[in-house]
Amino acid sequence: MSRIGLGMAALGRPAYITTGRASDFGEDRSEAAFRHRAWQVLDAAYAGGIRYLDCARSYGSAEAFVAGWLARTRPEDVVVGSKWGYTYVGGWDPAAAVHEVKDHSLATFERQHAESRALLDSHLRLYQVHSVTLESGVLENGLLHEALARQRDLGLLLGITTSGPSQAETIRRALEIRSGGEPLFGAVQATWNLLEPSVEPALVEAVQAGWAVIVKEALANGRLTARGDAGAPGTPLGDAAEAAGFGADALAIAAALARPWASVVLSGA
Repeated sequence: MSRIGLGMAALGRPAYITTGRASDFGEDRSEAAFRHRAWQVLDAAYAGGIRYLDCARSYGSAEAFVAGWLARTRPEDVVVGSKWGYTYVGGWDPAAAVHEVKDHSLATFERQHAESRALLDSHLRLYQVHSVTLESGVLENGLLHEALARQRDLGLLLGITTSGPSQAETIRRALEIRSGGEPLFGAVQATWNLLEPSVEPALVEAVQAGWAVIVKEALANGRLTARGDAGAPGTPLGDAAEAAGFGADALAIAAALARPWASVVLSGA
């Protein structure tokens, strides 16, 4: 699997928090336009050597876009990871008051896993609990753990994703969970970047336990790019990138790739 993966969040739904999104996408926010542009990005990513694609049920039509691209191009070496726990309810309306609803119940897992599997089939190799927190109860739900373990035993790698100031505590709690005598999870997708590296000790522990580690938000939603407040010319990152002859985004991703515990680093669109 490639060490750089493509995150599909910004490509899969018409409203998302990324720096400069309005100028990137303009006025045409139709689903057809997004499908066309997602396929263009997927073509370019594959040509550039990317073989890991990151989706979620809450990323609008991201899974459907990836499924259509896979059917069109038929690559044999692409691995897809997706997530459950949030339902997209925005109705493809950029102005919708609510775009996603969080629910980590057993019923939601069973529904969303079936939906992901129907679209992605055997390409789905990693399935993650989306934005786990200690307060959500997902790490204490025994019936849910049993259902997850059944998919683990069928060969699906299970993981969690984390966000916020309590990532380390959440990861350490998840490392303790076992089902059927075996660890329930084998991967974590966590926020790490040059502005927020505090989760690193917990990620080292995850690797020591045999987990894969996927870095998300390596560009801090665009802040660590040439048009962001932390990557523009005149900032330490911007100046270092200019001196090195690279873009600020490339340098920020390279910083994540250089961490010895990082299995895959995601680059969002």
